[in-house]
Amino acid sequence: MSDVLFTHAYFLRFDPKQWETMQPYPPLGTLYAAGYVRQLGYDVGVFDSMLADGPALFEEALKRHRPAYVVLFEDHFNYLSKMCLTRMREAAYHMAALAKSAGCTVVVSSSDATDHKASYFSQGVDYILVGEGEYTLGELLNSLSGRSKTAIEDIAGLARRQDDTIKETPPRGFLKDLDELPAPARDLADMSAYEAAWRSRHGYFSTNMVTTRGCPFKCNWCAKPIYGNRYNSHSPAYVAHDLKALKDTYHPDHIWFADDIFGLKPDWVESFSRHVEELQCKTPFKIQARVDLLDEPVVAALKRAGCDMAWVGAESGSQKILDAMDKGTTVEQIHKAAQRLHHHGIKVGFFLQFGYPGETREDIEKTIHMVKKGRPDDIGISVSYPLPGTKFYEQVRQDLVDKTNWTDSDDLALMFQGTYSPEYYRLLHRVVHGRFRTQRGLDTLADLVTHPLRMNRSRMRTIATGVIGAATAVVGEQRLRRMEK
Repeated sequence: MSDVLFTHAYFLRFDPKQWETMQPYPPLGTLYAAGYVRQLGYDVGVFDSMLADGPALFEEALKRHRPAYVVLFEDHFNYLSKMCLTRMREAAYHMAALAKSAGCTVVVSSSDATDHKASYFSQGVDYILVGEGEYTLGELLNSLSGRSKTAIEDIAGLARRQDDTIKETPPRGFLKDLDELPAPARDLADMSAYEAAWRSRHGYFSTNMVTTRGCPFKCNWCAKPIYGNRYNSHSPAYVAHDLKALKDTYHPDHIWFADDIFGLKPDWVESFSRHVEELQCKTPFKIQARVDLLDEPVVAALKRAGCDMAWVGAESGSQKILDAMDKGTTVEQIHKAAQRLHHHGIKVGFFLQFGYPGETREDIEKTIHMVKKGRPDDIGISVSYPLPGTKFYEQVRQDLVDKTNWTDSDDLALMFQGTYSPEYYRLLHRVVHGRFRTQRGLDTLADLVTHPLRMNRSRMRTIATGVIGAATAVVGEQRLRRMEK
């Protein structure tokens, strides 16, 4: 029996593209909250939806734990949770209904609930945590359980339904010293199931960590309903010790730092690399970073710390589009960052975004040229996605009539009136991937001509994929030209 049962609504099975990719990570946001509430003295359980078959299994967890409180605390470090996919929203509604039927008080913390409070309250949710949730949740539980005499209306960062209106308390300030939080309660997740999934599909085990919360930059399409336009971080020593504990306990082969931006503060990365070396806990890891932050000392320190890949928000090869996005970076910075990373033996991933208002075929070609020149090791392609609370959302809001959220991550629907049709951008997605694979295949073939002893199964697959990519690109480009006319 548990006092509090934590869960989240991201079911990997409900996202066919991600299920096929099979790179599951534990819900860190959920586990941080569970760890904090457990530290307050509550008996805590977790129903981890990530690898579960569906919400029906949550009913079994309710019977097993018999909690007084159910907390749907979404993983705010999972970008797909931030996007509020409709399949996950429906799962959240279903789980809230099951919890209410079991007589539980239901609390939700999520980007979607923050933006659509009335919808969640209509599904029986009792409270919504607004903003950073751990301290608000702790005060709420203490008040509801009688441990504290603090009135509900005096708890900052809380929304509730009263009669036919929604009542919100004043905003809560952000936690500045993240080291105050206990480590995420990974022991409450089935880490062995994650390891089995990774080793079965990829031959190694990757798990996740975070070092920060928030982002101070102002890309006008990026929503920040939980952490706001701020950036707070753990100390380098805290992260290094957490890495060592994670390595000693679960023995991962690889780490994914899920921060929006890794190592923004001056000298943070350099200090982190020194702590990693002192603790002898160096583990290969990948990060997300901004190109204007990847100067020579930072990249060198990343390499010393174990970084093997950096994903950057390149977005577009057109400076006009980058400026329209309020990105604050230049195409030249993208190329220099890629060169610097490659020079130090760190792989590069480009996040690309098509369909932003005002983008023309010329802008698209500039992006394709940027990929060809930058030689990234991987790319991730999306179309511009309007999220509530952003300048971009307000810009296209009048066009959002029938569809305002993707069903799953492979939806790729352009939900506003773009330069071209939604079908055009879906085809463009395939063409750009085809061109990318072709270039990778040609580069690999050229390398093997010079160094034939480097031939292996992986390189053969890259060449074969390049041939298929070339065919896909040629056929797709012919269709694109017809659609442009």
